[in-house]
Amino acid sequence: MREAKESKRIVLIHALSASIAPIQAAFAQAWPAAEAVNLMDDSLSVDRARDGCLSAHMTARFKTLTDYAVGNDADAVLFTCSAFHEAIDAARADLSIPVLTPDEAMMERALEIGGRIRMLATFEPTLATATQAMHVIAARAGKVVDVQAVHVVNALAALQAGDSARHERLIVSCAAQQTDCDVILLAQFSMSSAAAAVQAAVACPVLTSPATAVAKLKTLLAQ
Repeated sequence: MREAKESKRIVLIHALSASIAPIQAAFAQAWPAAEAVNLMDDSLSVDRARDGCLSAHMTARFKTLTDYAVGNDADAVLFTCSAFHEAIDAARADLSIPVLTPDEAMMERALEIGGRIRMLATFEPTLATATQAMHVIAARAGKVVDVQAVHVVNALAALQAGDSARHERLIVSCAAQQTDCDVILLAQFSMSSAAAAVQAAVACPVLTSPATAVAKLKTLLAQ
């Protein structure tokens, strides 16, 4: 067991390497005193895309990852890939420390803005799971929402090929086509670098998951 200290250890569990830099930047800006450490398994995203669903085996892997983080003296755990909501819910069911899905804080903030919500995702399996999660969070808050999840085609492939400029252009172009909405959510952590450009292209607020997740964790661990 670690000696007691003022900083909080947040274990970040990643399924995509592109998620690491955005969440580290969010901690550096909003909570530099936190000890944010990384746990990476990029086979998760590969297997999720291959299987097309969240299998029992995949859910068990998330429980293993979460238990490892707890055994590593985590004060909280944050998953950074948005295609695994049900597996994360199962993994955190019996834990006393905060374990957050990537986007629940962003979704909660979106509900404060309005009910017409557009979610942009570059990893296609995120669309269904994030939409379901948004409806669950809205129901928990007693609100009815109009949620549309949109796949930003070819953006993730561009990012993985090292073409971050094209990745951003595709996200901005997709966002600019969204009309009659109160808020736009960038569903992947890896999309947060495009937030300023997206905000410049649309009239409604734009939210990112890293910034909102860090804010929620900071509040939870201060209580």
